[in-house]
Amino acid sequence: MISSASVPAIKDRVVDVVVIGAGFAGLYMLYRLRQLGLTTRVCEAGKGVGGTWYWNRYPGARCDVESMQYSYSFSEALQQEWQWTERYPKQDEILRYINHVADRFALRSDIAFDTKVISAVYNDDAAVAASADSHRWTVTTDQGETFKAHYVISAAGCLSAARMPELPGLENFKGKCYHTGNWPHTPVDFTGQRVGVVGTGSSGVQTIPVIAEQASELVVFQRTPNFSIPAWNRPLKDEEQQLWKDDYTAHREKARQTRSGILYEYSTRAASDVPDAERQLEYERRWLRGGANYTHAFNDIYTNRDSNDSAAQFVRNKIHATVADPALAALLAPTDHAIGTKRICVDTNYYQTYNQSHVSLVDIRASPIEEIVPEGIRTGTATYALDSIVFATGYDAITGALDRIDIRGKDGIALKDKWSDGPRTYLGLMTAGFPNLFFITGPGSPSILTNVIVSIEQHVNWIADCLASMQEKNFSTAEALLSAENEWVAHVNEVAAKTLFPTTKSWFMGANIPGKPQVFLPYAGGLGNYTVICEEIVAASYRGFTFDADQEQR
Repeated sequence: MISSASVPAIKDRVVDVVVIGAGFAGLYMLYRLRQLGLTTRVCEAGKGVGGTWYWNRYPGARCDVESMQYSYSFSEALQQEWQWTERYPKQDEILRYINHVADRFALRSDIAFDTKVISAVYNDDAAVAASADSHRWTVTTDQGETFKAHYVISAAGCLSAARMPELPGLENFKGKCYHTGNWPHTPVDFTGQRVGVVGTGSSGVQTIPVIAEQASELVVFQRTPNFSIPAWNRPLKDEEQQLWKDDYTAHREKARQTRSGILYEYSTRAASDVPDAERQLEYERRWLRGGANYTHAFNDIYTNRDSNDSAAQFVRNKIHATVADPALAALLAPTDHAIGTKRICVDTNYYQTYNQSHVSLVDIRASPIEEIVPEGIRTGTATYALDSIVFATGYDAITGALDRIDIRGKDGIALKDKWSDGPRTYLGLMTAGFPNLFFITGPGSPSILTNVIVSIEQHVNWIADCLASMQEKNFSTAEALLSAENEWVAHVNEVAAKTLFPTTKSWFMGANIPGKPQVFLPYAGGLGNYTVICEEIVAASYRGFTFDADQEQR
């Protein structure tokens, strides 16, 4: 691992910008801020760069976007020099890549590692109106640092606030407990152990087959089965990569115009217009290609329930054809939600794993977990003796990382209070009442429905261009208008309502977090459409935003 050494902690430092997080978003934001000549402090909770890929070291951790597309596009030299090894990159390879980026562009010197932002307070009180702190943010970290900053930019990530379930007796378990979103940085050996995995979302689907290779007994505790498509992962040939690199600029531009920021095959046909035999052939072709490309087999899968059912039934049939035990296959085959309305999983031998005699499945919807006991997990019908428990229980997505920071805007209003009924933003970039606070891939943006790196670059570029415009015009503060925010929230909800997404209780809706408002968090209108909207708003002199002149110019 490359050294994560950074500059020493500094108290009461005045900077132009504080950036929260040093993952893909934070690093690129720092790169752009340096180009603007803005002094910046990046605060990163981990001991190194990488964000999600720093923490998610669980066995089998792998990206579900193909490696040739899951990388930065801002540097042609970087695109040309980096060599990927597999179709879908593993966690350690992605982490090597982002460390390479941090070193290649000498970004570490402005990053404070092992440092959490605990509060960010906007100073608009009359008592400080005439002071140098007026209209600045006071940012405090868990290291006792205090920064005075003109701007605060959240690059905290959509999937960074790991969620541990609230289960009684957890502290009494005699074995080891792990969470896929906060995995130890030293290898974990499950050889000969009785292991329980709680959760069958994306991380569960990835780690279960790998843990099964080591464990003497593996018990999977499933509440809700998820649809998973085989990755058919393989090594990348040099000539295959070169074909991409020869035309990388065109590939990237085309991807930015798509709904997901990924070069899938986007069908122009509706499943409802295609004879059943032809539909089945197309599903089979997509299945054999692998990956989330499957859900784009027809253009109405996300909007027409009958069309969605046909795509879902094909996958259910594949599950039954793969899993030898019909009753077990029925438990693994989702029937309660439309395919794609929960994040589609991409796997390697997930369903095949259940054909192994030492692997079993517990349906905790029928028999919920009642307690963690010293020897293992007790459900309503049985107690399972375990040496280790792996919680693949996901995240408080999109807003969770922000909720863990005490962020206060004008008049001391807490962001968490403003968002108590659900997050409200303008474009997912800003929220009214919180001047100079920007979000990268915030709620109300395409974010997690896309290749997040493409969305990150679009957001970072928008924010950087906005700050450059403010510099040019001697503007000191930028803020979203409440009217524009209200219109955008209504638009986000209207677009979501035209899809099948709101029909499913998922973390897209905040349904995995007790007490979290049930609203659709990302923007379902597609990255290409969203980008056009953002460009039109800029062309209309940043319609929906208000700017104040620099104090010295008033």
